[in-house]
Order: sequence, then structure tokens, then C-alpha cells
Amino acid sequence: MTAGGGRMVIVTLDLIGIPASLRQHVERECATRFKLKPHEILLNASHTHCGPQVSPDRMELEVGFRRMANPAQIAAVHQYARFLDQTVVEVIGASLQNPAAAKQEFSQARAGFAMNRRRPEANGKFSNNPYPEGPVDHDVPVLKVSGADGKIRALLFGYACHNTTLSGSQLSGDYAGYAQQYLEASYPGATALFMTGCGGDQNPYPRRDMVPGHPPEDLVQHHGRALANAVSSALAARQRPVAGPLRSALAYAELEYAPLSIEQLKSFQTPAHTPAVVARAQRLTENQQRGEKPAPLACPVQVVRFGSDITLVAIGGEVVVDYALRLKSELKGPAAVWVAGYSNDVFGYLGSRRVIQEGGYEGLEANIRILNHPGGFTPAVEDTIVNKVHELHRQTER
Repeated sequence: MTAGGGRMVIVTLDLIGIPASLRQHVERECATRFKLKPHEILLNASHTHCGPQVSPDRMELEVGFRRMANPAQIAAVHQYARFLDQTVVEVIGASLQNPAAAKQEFSQARAGFAMNRRRPEANGKFSNNPYPEGPVDHDVPVLKVSGADGKIRALLFGYACHNTTLSGSQLSGDYAGYAQQYLEASYPGATALFMTGCGGDQNPYPRRDMVPGHPPEDLVQHHGRALANAVSSALAARQRPVAGPLRSALAYAELEYAPLSIEQLKSFQTPAHTPAVVARAQRLTENQQRGEKPAPLACPVQVVRFGSDITLVAIGGEVVVDYALRLKSELKGPAAVWVAGYSNDVFGYLGSRRVIQEGGYEGLEANIRILNHPGGFTPAVEDTIVNKVHELHRQTER
């Protein structure tokens, strides 16, 4: 899409995440072939757990969290990663061919099946269970793109929720995939694109085998229909025209780690873990004994401004809902604020100050279960991310 001289390519993928290697490849190839700048590309993953593995490096650490992958599995993942690299670039190239005038409009509605999953328990810990009292973001933002003939060409829509109604035992886009399918059936000729919000601590409920007599396949279609209906409701609401200029910026926030202790690292040096995990734990132990601190993680942060009509913020990682709620409050103004997670590099969970201090799965456990991170993030990362968003927001005013 272009507006006022700017360019922006948004690619949504029905995958569990965006590996940094994919983002880097797309940037290099698109700069050479199409003269696209990094800030003009946004990649977002739906986070379906029913898709192929996309990170070859991860296969050395785990399959099913603890079982080692065999050579055939590793080769298949490498083959798919090469296919993905090539296909995303080709899709971007195709989207840039034969540009045509279009009308863009924004509106939003709400869907209610997302629920916070960080339930506090009597022992002071947090379990992964429905927690109706927890924070949520039920907004369904919708960007409609229509051709000169008035027909809908594209529907870009979002929702802040894990895309995990199913168990991962089948190939599926989960509820987001069904929502796209239903929308394309309802609006012939339109391409539906789902952009995941800050759903790191949100689950679709009910899910899996929660409802006796209703298999997961029924529930996932129900949630997909609910989301598609929310998009249709947004289209029936008062839509605001979206104009330019289109400005975008991309930068990386340096996220500091709180290193694991020597005792914690010892727990990863047992036969219960793969040799790669054991070797990593040993290296981290040696580094600590030499007084070395883990290098910070570079988290992509992107801001796209459609004139004074929409401010779109895209953050890497599995971002918890606190970020969306805070940014919508702090950036509130004439422009609608749309916050997406799972963008450009899905490196693991990005907890807020609250979630990191509370601990639990999203606060620490998920990021170190196979030592794919050298520790948990410090609580200061929330301010680091938000400050970077404000910096890019000011930069795109010019």
C-alpha cells in the first residue's frame, strides 16, 4: 500500500512465529529486488500451533520440549525454511506489481472469546487457566481496502489472543484461519489478512476438550465465525476514511536479561535435557564464572502512521496484553491506535513489568525451558519498549 508517497508491505503468515533469519532474508532480498527499506516491511505471524516448524536452529534443542529431532526431521525443517524465505519474497514482489488506486477505511468492533490465562493460585504461583478477572483487549481493528469499483480488495484485521483452540495435532490456521476463510466467502474477491495483537497471555476459551460433546474442531470454527462476525460488524459501523501521508519507522530495543544463577543452570545439565541444552548451560555457567553478563536481545519495534487516521505499532515476541493497553492509553489522540505483537521476530515471550515480577510461564518459564534464552528479561524492558515506540512515533511525525 502507498499513501502520500510512502510505501508499506504487510505480510501476514499462518505460522507459529517469524524467525529472525526469515526477517533478515526478506530485508536483504527486497532491498535488492524492489528497493524496499526495512521500515517498509512488516511481517506478522498468526501463531497457530498447527503449522510447520519454521526455526531449524530450535530443532537441535527440542522437539516436543525434550525429545531430540532426528536427521530427517531437521532436514525437512531446513527445506521448509528455504521454501518460506523464497515464497515470502515472491509474494511481496507480486504485491508490488500493477499498483492501482484504492480507498482505505478504518473501523473496529469487539469479540469476546479471548480471556486472560494467568490465574493466580493459593500457592502464590500462576497457572495456565481461564482467569476472567485478568486484563484483556477485545478490540477487533479492521482496515478495509476497496478498489475504484467499490468492491473490497482486502480486509486487514486483528485480535489479541493466542491462536490455539486446537492441540497442534493437525494442520490448521486455527480460529484465525477459519475467520479468513469465512470472510473471503462473505466478500468474494477480497483477501483477508489476520494480524495478531498482544495476545501473549490470552487464550481462546473454550478450547481443546473443555466442552463435553463438542470436539475442538467445533470450537475452532465457532471462534473463527465469532471473529469474522466482528469484522462484519466493524464494516457495518461508521468507517473513517484513511488518508496519507504514510510514514513508517523501524528500530530495535535492547532488552536486558536477568541472568540465571549457577544453581539454576545446573538443573539444565542433566540427562533429562538434550546434549545441545546441556552444552549451552555449561557455556553460560563458564561465562558467569568469568563475570560476563548476557548480551541484550534486540527486539524489533515498528511504527506505521497513516496520516492522522491510524497509528499501527508492531512489536516482536509474544507480547502480553499490558503493552497494548498502555500504548493505546499513552498514544490516544486523533488517530486510532492499533497494537500488534508477534511481528518481525518472534523470539519468545515479552512480559510486562507486572508479568515479569509475578513470574510464571510468560514471565520466565517459557523463555528458559530449553535455555533458548540465558535468563528472564528484567522488569525494565516494558519501559524500554514503550520509550522506543514513543521515539519512533515522534520520528514519524516529520
